[in-house]
Amino acid sequence: MVEHRPIPATVASVERRVAAMEASLEARGLHPAEFIANQKELIQDHWDPSNGARVVARAWADPAFRQRLLSDGRAAVMELGIPMPAHHQHLVALENTPQVHNVICCTLCSCTAFTVIGLPPDWYKDLEYRARIVRQSRSVLKDMGLDLPASTEIRVWDTTTDTRYIVVPLRPPETEGWTQERLASIVTRDAMIGVSRL
Repeated sequence: MVEHRPIPATVASVERRVAAMEASLEARGLHPAEFIANQKELIQDHWDPSNGARVVARAWADPAFRQRLLSDGRAAVMELGIPMPAHHQHLVALENTPQVHNVICCTLCSCTAFTVIGLPPDWYKDLEYRARIVRQSRSVLKDMGLDLPASTEIRVWDTTTDTRYIVVPLRPPETEGWTQERLASIVTRDAMIGVSRL
């Protein structure tokens, strides 16, 4: 017979447990409040889709940069002052063409090249998107408002621990002669994930 022990009458609240962990870290010379503040600043002020928009706009306007981006995405974005975490060893730029449309996902969790395209949207983290995009990509894209012709090949790319992706969307033809700043203003996070066109 298994003996069941009674639950203690007093269980510390979440707030008290967090305070105890913070005190324990502080006692070891670590500073959790400072770390949390720094992470909030990074997320709010630096991990933004506007970084990727600058990358795409530069690739559209500068053929030499475009080649560098396609051959070594990590080095190319760092040229623009956009940092890449050490564990993002590879950034692969996927160029859409009239014949090929690329889309990215993370079937295991919700990884993105967050310093370039920002934190993942809720739908990207959803199990339905993660499971269906690899099996029913055309249907998923159509459900999200992107109805591609049957002749367009769809390629789905799954992030890994060390490899992240950014989609370089097709440049709209009416943008010829635009400045890089104006080009960047039309590039969206969804287009850099591959679930929309511009």
